[in-house]
Formats: sequence, C-alpha cells, structure tokens
Amino acid sequence: MFDEKLMQVANKLVENCRNGNEMQGLDELYAENAQSYEAAEMEGGGPREFLGRQAIKDKHDFWNANFEMHSSSVDGPYLHGEDRFSVIYEMDTTNKMSGERFQMREVGVYSVQDGKIVKEEFYNAAP
Repeated sequence: MFDEKLMQVANKLVENCRNGNEMQGLDELYAENAQSYEAAEMEGGGPREFLGRQAIKDKHDFWNANFEMHSSSVDGPYLHGEDRFSVIYEMDTTNKMSGERFQMREVGVYSVQDGKIVKEEFYNAAP
C-alpha cells in the first residue's frame, strides 16, 4: 500500500522523537542537503528557513539551549502517497530567557526521497 522506505523513515523518526533521540535521527534519516521550514520566525527573530542537515541540527541545539521541555507528545506518522508523511507534535515548554511557559501544537510534514528526509515543514495551530 505505502512505500516500504517511506514507512521505515516515518516510523523511525517518530520513534526517535518519542525516545529523545532526535539528533541521532538527524544523522540517520536526513539527507545532507535537507531543508527545514518553520511556520513563523523563531522567537528572538530567528529565521524560518534552514538549509542543510547541519543547519537543522543547529536549530535543534538552539531550541534545546533556550527552551525547557516539561512534556511532549508525538502522534503519527500519517502517510501520504509515495513520498510524504506528517506527525503531530504537542509541547509544554518554558522560554528560559523570559520565563514564559506556553503550550504549542504543530504538524510536521516530511518529504522523503531515496529513503532520506529531504524537506520538513512545520504548521502551527492558530491561537
């Protein structure tokens, strides 16, 4: 029904997120030239676009350094066609600089080619 490589990549990404192994997943699952697009500028004026696996890793490092995660959940993956899947993320976090605690929900849409994630796009729930 769905492409075997797509299912493997999607399931492994979700497993890594649930187990806190996102950085390992970046090395294993993402193409070197992968692209990441956030729904809006990151707090503090950070960019929305990250080009290349290293830039995506740097985005994760920024998040981990600036936000305390109280809880999170991952729902999915939801497969679409031969080359895409999505995941629903929910997070309860505190901005370490401002002390503001907030909850967020977003959908990540992932595009896969040759068994590697080549693009991720994040969509945030409207307030």
